[in-house]
Amino acid sequence: MSSTELPSVPPTSVLPKAASVRVAEGERLRSVRLPGVTLTVRSRPPTRAGLQPALYVHGLGGSSQNWSALMAQLDGVVESEAVDLPGFGDSPPPDDGNYSITAHARAVIRHLDASGRGPVHLFGNSLGGAVATRVAAVRPDLVRTLTLVSPALPELRVQRTAVPTGLLGMPGVAALFTRFTREWTAEQRVRGVTALCYGDPGRVSPEAFGHAVEELERRMRLPYFWDAMTRSARGLVNAYTLGGQHGLWRQAERVLAPALLVYGGRDQLVGFRMAQRSARAFRDSRLLTLPNAGHVAMMEYPETVATAFRELLAETGDRASATPPGAGPRTDAGVRSGAGRESRPDADVGPRPDGRTGSGADSDRDTDVDMDAHAAVDAETASAVTSDAESISARGTGSGSGSFSERAGGSAGSGS
Repeated sequence: MSSTELPSVPPTSVLPKAASVRVAEGERLRSVRLPGVTLTVRSRPPTRAGLQPALYVHGLGGSSQNWSALMAQLDGVVESEAVDLPGFGDSPPPDDGNYSITAHARAVIRHLDASGRGPVHLFGNSLGGAVATRVAAVRPDLVRTLTLVSPALPELRVQRTAVPTGLLGMPGVAALFTRFTREWTAEQRVRGVTALCYGDPGRVSPEAFGHAVEELERRMRLPYFWDAMTRSARGLVNAYTLGGQHGLWRQAERVLAPALLVYGGRDQLVGFRMAQRSARAFRDSRLLTLPNAGHVAMMEYPETVATAFRELLAETGDRASATPPGAGPRTDAGVRSGAGRESRPDADVGPRPDGRTGSGADSDRDTDVDMDAHAAVDAETASAVTSDAESISARGTGSGSGSFSERAGGSAGSGS
């Protein structure tokens, strides 16, 4: 093990049992065993037969609880499942300790292959947006539509408020941070995360705040908590520096599925200016901008995001899933292709900035954020990531549905 490597964590079989994870009313948790990983999956029982499946992927430091509010909004629209990525939420660390974007994408693909639920409506937030982009690019057969909320796609001129998150992946920084914040309470930490991730922290109810504190206290007792955070942050930074066909922007251009891109005007982690770059990169995209939202719009404005997603379904022909039974005529402003899109006081749903529906050419890229021209990956890293990408593309990585345990819940709450 090199001097820059983090110490390995104990095998999953000997990890201490943590407190129970909160399960919102109407949700269930199950543990799915797959080759190399065990994933906790949060789901809501379908309200009617024939609903198309949806899968949600959270961001760095988050969990499947981040999607509880949006999943409830989409009852009767899709059959919802949200995963805890390896090492996050209630999922144990991966067997090989690999927290790269490719490894997280491989875990999602293995789950979809094993469950047979694909193609799904795939959602991703932040790091989960990068993971979902890679999944959609290398396995288009598994993705029906793609909805990205503040996706963590490469940007050279990052906001100053996002720098500490990126530095977390640097060797030694996590240890320094834990020493510096040793006296911080879970409440102080959650308050800081809320101020960083929400456009208006006042939208977090006292009940939700209390649940977030309880969840953080639970997770910080896990011996792999900081290891998962640090290695995932490092994996995201490494993905930012990767160029060529495996670069995230190049893979975004390869996505075939219709995409809904959601950006918050008060996002302190993903630059709001990246919205137009994303709209040009994804060949069949719709852009929803929420001026008052932060980094987790699906938690701040779940109704608005759900409305935009229903409009996406209606536009792309999935009308059987777009409107729940008993719903009246639609009066909300929706997401539509081309001209004629409307705007709301709290949301601006606009056409693609370039008015195109095809893939963006290299000349259309914003040169100040073109990571292909600034790739800095050594040969060993490039070889490893290329090998991982080829592994993702290989079919048949799952091994049946796997064994699982299921828990039903009756208490509301969401992670931070």
